[in-house]
Amino acid sequence: MTLPFKTYLVGGAVRDRLLGLPVTDRDYVVVGATPDDLLAAGFKPVGADFPVFLHPQTGEQYALARTERKTARGYHGFAVHFSPDVTLEQDLLRRDLTINAMAEAPDGTIIDPYGGQADLAARRLRHVSPAFAEDPVRILRVARFAARFARMGSTVADDTRALMRQMVAAGEVDALVPERVWQEFERALREPDPQCFITVLRDCGALARLLPELDRLFGVPQPPEPHPEIDTGVHTLMVLQQAARLSADPQVRFAALLHDLGKGTTPPEQWPSHHGHEARSVELVNALCTRLKVPAAYRELAVAVARDHGNAHRALELRAGTLLEIIERTDALRRPQRFAQFLLACEADHRGRLGFEDRPYPQAARLQRAFEAARGVDVAPLVERGFTGEAMRSALRQARTRAIAAAVKADE
Repeated sequence: MTLPFKTYLVGGAVRDRLLGLPVTDRDYVVVGATPDDLLAAGFKPVGADFPVFLHPQTGEQYALARTERKTARGYHGFAVHFSPDVTLEQDLLRRDLTINAMAEAPDGTIIDPYGGQADLAARRLRHVSPAFAEDPVRILRVARFAARFARMGSTVADDTRALMRQMVAAGEVDALVPERVWQEFERALREPDPQCFITVLRDCGALARLLPELDRLFGVPQPPEPHPEIDTGVHTLMVLQQAARLSADPQVRFAALLHDLGKGTTPPEQWPSHHGHEARSVELVNALCTRLKVPAAYRELAVAVARDHGNAHRALELRAGTLLEIIERTDALRRPQRFAQFLLACEADHRGRLGFEDRPYPQAARLQRAFEAARGVDVAPLVERGFTGEAMRSALRQARTRAIAAAVKADE
């Protein structure tokens, strides 16, 4: 289909192709056209705040070249200008990072007015212009790109780090709404190195504003024997790194990240002990999830891990009845998939310690064996014996406890 106006591939598709990465989504900028021009060519409008259209054949997004001007605090306060006289370079100038401010012409020519290719080669995340400071979401995006490209050696440019700190000091991140924070947070949890998201936010001061429950963990000591890394914040980052190593599931990673929040509220006079931190962690997980409007599935798993990760670590020492209590509290019999997530997050906690990164976690096998034994108990004989109500529940628990005891003994 030949179009009567100029179009350019832009953004992530250009960046990823130059990096040799798979290109999944393609976005285009249209230069020298009006909304009526695109409608006449059969494009379907979908943009609410500015003209975005879907290609009539490919369904890919085409946006009119535009400029943006800051009009109020936060990220909603922008005046958008689009017209046929807006140039490609002006459109690219409003973007966040130089590596995202490149375009590709239909003949394959790369248009790179702000040094994106050089920054790609240097593995540098650098802002395009001072206008970066107008949108606090960009702080979250830079942190997320750091989590995506850390394995390639990418780091945040010094001048961009300084600008991000200035934005935090000016209170820009305080204007972010919970839904937007969670959207970027959840995306970052899916990246290869999500711990880098937390590190970048902490470096610029945004973590203390957005996720203070996590920020206060840094500098809090733990007993050196089980925790050679000592610092609770360092341990938390190591746990998230191990969770990413064990699972691509963002729910597992989220639960692993929040499992020790209660240690941040331990009175200093009790350090390095953190007695009762599990219960405090549950309260803080619930508060954080309420504030950011986190989906229920994330919250429920995070609460289960915060509450019972210590018990899971003691699984080799626990009696059958106590193992059954863990199974019941995690609702494993009704939700076996979440129990598997629970075990992964607990294993990440076990491995997220200096020198423990590759150590086995036999506790997970013990808990899985106990779960399978409990699930295998046949209810029919109890029904035939006439048990109902509370008597049935008691008899079933006894039968499951005996089954777990037999399974555990067989493993020894």
